[in-house]
Amino acid sequence: MSKEFWESRWVDHKIGWDLGEVSPPLLNYINQLTKKNLKILIPGCGNAYEAEYIHAKGFKNTCIVEIAQGAIDSFIKRYPDFPKENIIHADFFDIIGSFDLIIEQTFFCAINPELRRQYVQQMTKLLKTDGKLVGLLFNTEFAEGPPFGGTKNEYFKLFDNDFAIDVMTEEHNSIEPRQGKELFIILRKK
Repeated sequence: MSKEFWESRWVDHKIGWDLGEVSPPLLNYINQLTKKNLKILIPGCGNAYEAEYIHAKGFKNTCIVEIAQGAIDSFIKRYPDFPKENIIHADFFDIIGSFDLIIEQTFFCAINPELRRQYVQQMTKLLKTDGKLVGLLFNTEFAEGPPFGGTKNEYFKLFDNDFAIDVMTEEHNSIEPRQGKELFIILRKK
């Protein structure tokens, strides 16, 4: 999916993935975090409700990356106090940095499945040793995408070489339309 594709989705208000809030599983995870100095990245952040929530809780080293300017504009309008230097308008695959935690929320499912190995490689480049990739993956197939689905078995094969799979379980606290269709993951870079 090109930059133009995602820009058009924002212009046309075709953002059906947007919950209007932090998803309950991520809210639960964020609420148990205590190290305020964690360097956190949220790729393909969209409206970035997670970034807003995390930043308001005192995690000041939180960065977002988004390819669509419309998403960034929407976030800045809604949450003008977020540090501008922590907003990255770029393709995720082009960014550099070093993070303790990367939060996955509907980004993996938005990229073409042919790029999934590249996604894993970029995550390993961006995460510090023992850094964590935490979030939600769809545990269902879709006729066409985005979103693009997948299976737990597929994800194990994809991540196992580069990550210790601490948690990959069916999420029971998903929003109603996603009940039984999401896996919660905590993957630790080897």
